[in-house]
Amino acid sequence: MKKLIFLLLLLCGTLAASAQYMPGKARKKYAFPRKDEESTYVLNVTKNTDEDAEVDACVTRVGYLPYADLLLQTNELKRINSWADTTYQRRLAQLPAGGQLTVTMYRRGAKNADPAYLGLVAKNKEGQELLNLPELAAGQGRFWNRDLYVSKRVIPFVKTETEQDIFLTINDVKTRQNFEYIIKAKQ
Repeated sequence: MKKLIFLLLLLCGTLAASAQYMPGKARKKYAFPRKDEESTYVLNVTKNTDEDAEVDACVTRVGYLPYADLLLQTNELKRINSWADTTYQRRLAQLPAGGQLTVTMYRRGAKNADPAYLGLVAKNKEGQELLNLPELAAGQGRFWNRDLYVSKRVIPFVKTETEQDIFLTINDVKTRQNFEYIIKAKQ
């Protein structure tokens, strides 16, 4: 009987430990920023999409589309869907002048995939702050696979006068980790 209780306690402790994050564990960085496989304008500075991060169930990805690419997409959608001019003009007016960021987070558990835990700071080479969002819009994640949940947020990006590198830092207050990226901003 004692062995059975001990095994149950051990099993419960193991399950509880596996569902928790390692708060404050610093992310490793690449020696040279690595191009993102999904977004050609984004360079990953921190190792946050590798197998180790998937084991920890703490992955954050960033995608960026400049205004020219968004305009191209909108024009193609107009051609495919035969939109009326009013629909096209409305969609055109909704395009952000600086392009858009898509922040995707994968976490274990729906409550942990809340984008409100993420804050963004974007700076240029001179250190001027271009964008500062203390937290994203709240919401729970939706089921992705196995035990991972996913949340996505689309954020209008700031317009830059010239093509330049923007240094983006995403701070996750739940895991106390920073994810760093370099965005190749276009006009």
